[in-house]
Amino acid sequence: MKLSQLRAVVAVADCGNFSEAALELQLSQPAISHAIATLEEELGVPLFARGRHGAVLTPAGERILYHARESLQHLEMMQKEANLHKGLHGGHVRIAAFRSVATHLLPKAIAQFHDQFPEVAVTIIECLSYIEVEQCLREGRADIGITYLPTSDEFEVWEIIRDEYVALLPPNAKVSSSTITWEDIGVYSPVLLSCLPCGRPLHNHLKNVANFMNTISNIQEDSTVVSLVNQGLRAAILPRLAAVPIPHNVQVYSLPIPLERVMAVAVLSNGLHIPAVFTFLEMLKKFDFYTLAKSTY
Repeated sequence: MKLSQLRAVVAVADCGNFSEAALELQLSQPAISHAIATLEEELGVPLFARGRHGAVLTPAGERILYHARESLQHLEMMQKEANLHKGLHGGHVRIAAFRSVATHLLPKAIAQFHDQFPEVAVTIIECLSYIEVEQCLREGRADIGITYLPTSDEFEVWEIIRDEYVALLPPNAKVSSSTITWEDIGVYSPVLLSCLPCGRPLHNHLKNVANFMNTISNIQEDSTVVSLVNQGLRAAILPRLAAVPIPHNVQVYSLPIPLERVMAVAVLSNGLHIPAVFTFLEMLKKFDFYTLAKSTY
């Protein structure tokens, strides 16, 4: 079944004869006759009764005409929707990010974009880790993602912020000087680390610089880790944004040998995107994430 056949059915029904329908569709009368005839053959029922007074719908034709009109209306709506997505008077941008970015950074950026383009919908897909973010991009479930650098060549990336790992000590912790040591952190053994993939660089870092430290990473929620530190039960090492909000009694220190996670906005290389996605991407690349991050600490 072809759209040209559906258009022919509607035109003949509206005009009442084949010749006027041909003029309306700017086709020859034989072309209209052929379109109707082949459709009737495919459906196995006559749609029109032909006579000297023109073409009159059969009972089956009346019912099929209804569905033909519905199909053509849906086609028109599809075209209108596509036209909206071609411009910035509509469209949908899907951005995948892990919790700390989705909570503390993206809402402000989305609000700024919405002020300029209120008709574009922006959805956050919250992921457990950067690995899940990248999978969302591969599967087409997200247009833009926030991931870590370095990443694979399948993505085009732009660095947006560097987030340092910090040591969190209980309120009553005693540190001999303003510069913390690995031994100061290791007193609260085992030290809590994130069990999510963002903890992998930290595990590797500690193996190289503080291999003696006893650590544990069996808690998924960063807020739970921070709460345990606040109650004086453990020390922890987390990315600063992941730890926010940090209770004012918890002591926060830079690591003796610094470590940071480098975050970037990413899209699939050679991906096809609507203008709304490109516009949102350009805004993210220029957005001052550093100032926003500092305001959350």
